[in-house]
Amino acid sequence: MNGKPQLPRIALDAMGGDNAPDEIVAGAVLAQREGLGTMILVGDQARIAPLLAQQRATEIAIVHAPSAVAMDASPSQALRGSEETSLGVAIALVRDGEADAVVSAGNSGAFLAIALIRLRTIPGIARPAIAVVFPAKYGPVVVLDSGANVDCKPEWMAQFGLMGSAYAQAVLGIANPKVGIISVGEERVKGNAQTIEAALCLDRTPINFIGNVEGKDVFMNVADVCVTDGFVGNVMLKLSEGAATLIGGIVVGELKGGGLVTKLGALLVRPALRRVREKLSYDSYGGAPLLGLKGNCIVAHGRANRHAIRSAIRAAVAEVKEDVVGRIGELVSGLDLSAVREA
Repeated sequence: MNGKPQLPRIALDAMGGDNAPDEIVAGAVLAQREGLGTMILVGDQARIAPLLAQQRATEIAIVHAPSAVAMDASPSQALRGSEETSLGVAIALVRDGEADAVVSAGNSGAFLAIALIRLRTIPGIARPAIAVVFPAKYGPVVVLDSGANVDCKPEWMAQFGLMGSAYAQAVLGIANPKVGIISVGEERVKGNAQTIEAALCLDRTPINFIGNVEGKDVFMNVADVCVTDGFVGNVMLKLSEGAATLIGGIVVGELKGGGLVTKLGALLVRPALRRVREKLSYDSYGGAPLLGLKGNCIVAHGRANRHAIRSAIRAAVAEVKEDVVGRIGELVSGLDLSAVREA
């Protein structure tokens, strides 16, 4: 033995996503050459092998899977025959201890369904949640659930707060994360019945719960973790993506359409504009952890390019190294939120 720590083994669904397998393979090559971990590409070997050969990446392993989950397949359709799909095989590698994490830019509903069946939830967690890291003024903010559970029970949302707090502390390095619940006003009496009841549950958890936060507060770091149901969270995510695209398009359009002075000014501020774009682009964040499962799962954007895939792999590696699954297990151990709800 040489005493060197083993690099995290990351299984990638090479056939999942709009740009698969080309950009998935390229992202895996970038990550492996940066030393992030040991990559395992899962999918059609006949399509993956030539792409690796083009990049002379002979050190990356391929696990053959003859089929792929369609992007428009329902969760129930995806579950049928999942043993033959690249997504199903990649998740099975984590279940069987042959990989430490799985990354997929494919069908997120299918990812959730297959992972829930194959990996199961951490004891004390009823439902997993997608935790998206939002860029904010003073640093990243975790918003969950961002689409895994459209309809939620209040105690599930309290569990989301626990999981988000564990993730923010472990991966983002926030010592005592402030956890808030998304509502229509700061006052605790405001919100629908679900939100008010979830806040009561969160009050009795061992985390730093600060109460209600409004949508405008998310980007001002009023809370480090923002809890909501998957319906609202997904709307927030898509709205933010659309707003970032709109603002970027307006800025570029104005600069290109301006006169000579405007264009000269644009050249001077180009480095600053590039940094702004990097902060707002999903390429920089790459993937969202699917928290609450007995395995590390990262959901990448369906349109992910190689840089976004590399970022998703980086997120997976961080989750493995910081033992996020174990930390969540410790937080929920012995905590009966159904009893809290009735208290």
